[in-house]
Amino acid sequence: MITAYHRPKTLDEALTLLTRPNVVPLGGGTLLAHPSPDPVEVVDLQFLGLDTVKKQGNQLEVGATVTLQQLLESEHCPEALKSALKLEAPLNLRNAATLAGALVACDGRSTFATVLLALDAKLDTIVNRQSSIENLGDFLPLRPRGLITSITIPLNVELAFEYVSRTPADKPIVCAALAQWNSGRTRLALGGYGKSPSLAMDGTEAEGIEAAARNTFHEATDEWASAEYRMDVAATLAKRCLES
Repeated sequence: MITAYHRPKTLDEALTLLTRPNVVPLGGGTLLAHPSPDPVEVVDLQFLGLDTVKKQGNQLEVGATVTLQQLLESEHCPEALKSALKLEAPLNLRNAATLAGALVACDGRSTFATVLLALDAKLDTIVNRQSSIENLGDFLPLRPRGLITSITIPLNVELAFEYVSRTPADKPIVCAALAQWNSGRTRLALGGYGKSPSLAMDGTEAEGIEAAARNTFHEATDEWASAEYRMDVAATLAKRCLES
């Protein structure tokens, strides 16, 4: 239950408000729109200039309040990431949901978070008025309290994304995202299960990628699929990503 609404005009004002208990940032409002018995005050971020998409050299710097649809429509957004964004949410939600909100609220079936994990995306966050750069892979397990201001996505990589779902519109039962750098560095992220996507491989080459995919899902049984099924599919999708 939202008990108070704040619309600060400066980042400093927003940070002051967010130091108070039971005060949370408001981006697109898709999460906070759900009814909850817990009283919260919200801090609207729309006037803070966190809604830009900029290509800086080999990186794409995206503001925290950029919507999923804005990123999808950006000329700099990689095609594989666009495919993942289309699966993340239907159009109406993509027009409202912000990137930071999607990452804070995501679970293991998030195609968007899976691709960003493969890309080793970086988050610029402010905690206790201290700004720091954090790897998405470090953020997802704990999701510490703080304010995400931007996400940095590398562009100088080869990126592939594959998935399997019950229907084209469903969230995947298994999805795989593979990023490869010119140096040979290879990162494989898998989604479709658990509280957040899993990093299956981060190495100097792609050797053993199918085994890494299988090992990641060896206990991934839930109401949607068995671990055995996910292990087989994950290995197949990892291979497809590598071949593409």
